[in-house]
Amino acid sequence: MNLKSIHNVYFIGIGGIGMSALARYFVANGKVVSGYDKTKTDITESLEVLGVKVHFEDSVANIDERFLEVDKTLIVYTPAIPKDHKELNYFKSNDFEVLKRSTVLGEITKNTFCFAVAGTHGKTTTTSILGYLLNESNVEVTAFLGGISENYNSNFILNGTKVTVVEADEFDRSFLTLSPDMACITSMDADHLDIYGEAEELKKSFVEFSKKLKPNGKLFVKNGLPIKGITYGIEDDSDYSVQNIKIVNGSYEFDVKTPAQTLHNFKFNLPGRHNLSNALIALAMSVEYGIPHQQLAKALASYKGVKRRFTYQIRTNDLVFIDDYAHHPEEINAVHQAVREMYPNKKVLAIFQPHLFSRTRDFADDFAKSLSQFDEILLLDIYPARELPMEGITSEWLLTKINNPNKKLIAKKELITEIKSSKSQVILTIGAGDIGEEVKHIKQALSSETIL
Repeated sequence: MNLKSIHNVYFIGIGGIGMSALARYFVANGKVVSGYDKTKTDITESLEVLGVKVHFEDSVANIDERFLEVDKTLIVYTPAIPKDHKELNYFKSNDFEVLKRSTVLGEITKNTFCFAVAGTHGKTTTTSILGYLLNESNVEVTAFLGGISENYNSNFILNGTKVTVVEADEFDRSFLTLSPDMACITSMDADHLDIYGEAEELKKSFVEFSKKLKPNGKLFVKNGLPIKGITYGIEDDSDYSVQNIKIVNGSYEFDVKTPAQTLHNFKFNLPGRHNLSNALIALAMSVEYGIPHQQLAKALASYKGVKRRFTYQIRTNDLVFIDDYAHHPEEINAVHQAVREMYPNKKVLAIFQPHLFSRTRDFADDFAKSLSQFDEILLLDIYPARELPMEGITSEWLLTKINNPNKKLIAKKELITEIKSSKSQVILTIGAGDIGEEVKHIKQALSSETIL
């Protein structure tokens, strides 16, 4: 693939968070960009502002003629697109260059100094912190983020092409297309068993990823993972370790022990030990790249986070409303830890929308255990995403496993009424489906009753 000879880039699934970052990259590089997605969203609207034409019906007739020129057009698609998609099959059967998003990312990054962030949890926040630290330190960086950075209100950072920062996605083994100079593995918990079949196969793919580094590349691994590399951890004997943690006015203050010395006086505003771990690995990679400590400390203190990653919607003395993308039991545990650390004496209501029938089936007992920790639980129906229903796998079934009497299965239309009748002072919306679309309505309803 010669990206320079490509004039037009057409995206199938352009509204996806990773796909839209790539679309922004090609727009910035002077290509003509267009695409299809199933539904109109804030992301597709933001692309249309850039001049990208997006349509929402799967039909070749909707595609602009210029994108039907075989020798000038690149087709990019996401693995979430169904096999019977008409547009995708048209391009495949008419000899177009049709590539997965991950292959294109591999091509873009191979001639740069590439940082790749892998792991079943923490990728997006870590990538966002790392991209922010590098950019604020005046590194010539392009970063592709799997979420919307609160600092830039974008999932794409463009400040030169010398360095790239990418999420190394284990879904569909996508990360094996990359060849990074520095990489990290944040976690290897079982996930995507619809793809891998069993946890052991997932682990094997991470081992394979660890071998993709360029010669003299550096691999960082969370302490305790079964892969060799530079270790990092919290208050332990890792090569890079967070030490002397204090919580001051809802923020972490800490030092970082490196293999060479201890760096002092870091401040980080995101709650939760999982986020502190994400900040540490971003700092460790930046230190190894050669960025001075003072620059990193200054940048980290001004980092605001990623939308839908422990995002505060309402924050008063009487009421706190937080929205989070957590969709795996370990992620829910991390959210729970953060909430209890920040609000130890307050009652917490968790509203959870399970994501995928297969994930709900594979981790039902773990989901039940993680959700049972909250004071009150409201459960929504499973968000199917790319899947068809599975017999017996329902939210009603999951509810029976939750060992907490304060639980209830509700429809979306009942959400606001149920939240208003709750006595909880901390409200959480959790999940990777369309629960995010309900957040603004909940915030509006609660704000009308709260002096913000």
